Amino acid sequence: MTDTPTSVPRRVPAAKAAGRPDTRLVVIRGNSASGKSSVAQGLRDHHGRGVAIVGQDVIRRNVLREHDTARGANIALLGRIAREALNAGFHVVLEGILYADRYGHMITSLVRDHRGVSRCYYLDVPLEATLARHASKTDAAYLAQVTDNHLASWYRELDLLPGGLETVLPADSTLQDTIARIVRDTDPTAAASAPPPQCAPSQGDSMNLVLMSDLRVAAIPVRECGELLVDVRDHDFRVDPRKQDPLGAFAHVREGVLVQLQHARSLLPAGTDLLFIEGYRPLALQQRYFIEYRDELAAAHPSWTPEQLHQAASRYVSPPEIAPHSAGAAVDVTLVDQDGHELDLGTRVNASPEESDGACFTHAPNLSDHARHHRTLLLKAMESAGFTNYGTEFWHFSAADRYDALMRQEPHARYGPIELP
Repeated sequence: MTDTPTSVPRRVPAAKAAGRPDTRLVVIRGNSASGKSSVAQGLRDHHGRGVAIVGQDVIRRNVLREHDTARGANIALLGRIAREALNAGFHVVLEGILYADRYGHMITSLVRDHRGVSRCYYLDVPLEATLARHASKTDAAYLAQVTDNHLASWYRELDLLPGGLETVLPADSTLQDTIARIVRDTDPTAAASAPPPQCAPSQGDSMNLVLMSDLRVAAIPVRECGELLVDVRDHDFRVDPRKQDPLGAFAHVREGVLVQLQHARSLLPAGTDLLFIEGYRPLALQQRYFIEYRDELAAAHPSWTPEQLHQAASRYVSPPEIAPHSAGAAVDVTLVDQDGHELDLGTRVNASPEESDGACFTHAPNLSDHARHHRTLLLKAMESAGFTNYGTEFWHFSAADRYDALMRQEPHARYGPIELP
């Protein structure tokens, strides 16, 4: 999956909502001398008027002349200025070192409340390259005031925001390449002109999908409701054994999800039934997928700390706190006839885009009329019962998790990660 942004309006309290659906918010973080200010200026040069650059150093050092502390007044002021600029119709580039532990809450709240497209970037430049860039500056007064010792004391290696919100841009990304990447990511015209990675070129309206890796999914807060996991096998559902595990975890869902499944089943025409394939995915299993990718990063970057590896891995693999299956909120289902034989829905459940030539996408154009009819029956019943489909997988539906909350413009999710008793 990619992290291509799309503009989905969010329903947040009026006092919190920021900007408009057509405004863009770009957050650029990184260590001193990583090129943040140059990228911000480059974005303004590209777009012309209408871009507000909200710089940490300008507010903290020039306006307030305060030290960078966890309780610094500049933190709230940066967020307030960014919101007011977005509300006035400006695109906003928020840039600075912006340490994650001090500025993370302000940034994630801003991303969560922004009505338009938001993207966060971390310029990952090693300390050696940072010192070399610093030495190349022509401002003698600045070089006398800011020494290599200062830079070394300020330096934090891969100080990422939590939740996988950021795209990490390496040191070998040139200034021009970095600006071009951000322009592509935030310009809906440019984004729509290129096919998403690892996808077949013909997938209906798939290019308008919000993907699970979209930073707005991770930005949705969870207010856990405490519902228990229940076994659908105790409630007369047809359950396929292909995902069965020794504990039977696969057959569990939250209590509210079970009620919605029962409702969806009642909406199907006579002679048609749901086939339940997978619900809850244990945290340990989801974590295993996550660790496998994290270990690849560890081999490539042996100096990174466990926290840095966790945050970096979150960019591409959903950690358990985000994955809807690990919240007991997601189900994989298909349709069967009255004898339990699977109906033709165009491709098998869990088929990849490559294997199915894109037919796994819910609204793929390359379906037979027969398959499209069955797929429409499933989609209509599940959506009428309150589920949200994940558009790259016709079989995947969720309710009250972060993804569902984002798509329904809810301020929070009710289901977070949970363990099977």
